Amino acid sequence: SCSTFLKTLHFITSPLSDEEGNFSLAYIITIHKELEMFVKLLRAIYMPQNIYCIHIDEKSPRDYKTAVQNIVNCFENIFISSKREHVVYAGFSRLQADINCMRDLVNSKVQWNYVINLCGQDFPLKTNKEIIQYMKSKWNGKNITPGIVQPLHMKHRTQLSYREYVHSGVPYLYPGKTMKAKPPHNLTIYFGSAYYVLTKEFVEFTLTDARAKDLLEWSRDTYSPDEHYWVTLNRLPG
Repeated sequence: SCSTFLKTLHFITSPLSDEEGNFSLAYIITIHKELEMFVKLLRAIYMPQNIYCIHIDEKSPRDYKTAVQNIVNCFENIFISSKREHVVYAGFSRLQADINCMRDLVNSKVQWNYVINLCGQDFPLKTNKEIIQYMKSKWNGKNITPGIVQPLHMKHRTQLSYREYVHSGVPYLYPGKTMKAKPPHNLTIYFGSAYYVLTKEFVEFTLTDARAKDLLEWSRDTYSPDEHYWVTLNRLPG
């Protein structure tokens, strides 16, 4: 039962300080395996004032999906993304999974300040309060999406058109012989981490701006587009 689940695992059920209660974070967690690790992660980052979108890989076993759904049902501020992807490593589907959650989050009633994306094998090194204080002190109103101009040895990721193949039941990406067109709007492609901390305003921008939409469409056949998409948009002037 939910009451046993919450009590046994000692989930925090009220804000630990006024500062935290007045500053909500959003989390996107993409998972596909290891239920126990997911529960440990969720327990470590859970706060009732935050909001959490869980994306379960559509390829995951049915019993895993059911177990995650049963956990999510115990919380008002945790939900499973309304649209789920068959995630392929380094494929566009990994980026799309985050965007699916973002669409759900911007339509939620919770007035969150930043969104942080995680995978099921992540674990926090800082408390919720320490994360908030760090964001307020150093990154107030800014995004954390580190990167550099795309290095030469990474150019193939966005110059060649990649296709999805399945071998022995395992999907993977392989480059074709087709060269891609140049990025839309004459954008300079940056390369960096697929993981980020983004302001709500930036998320709303990426979901509505024509340049962001065109870059997203252009990125569909690139390799690991989540490693260039956010960092490139964050370097746009203004």
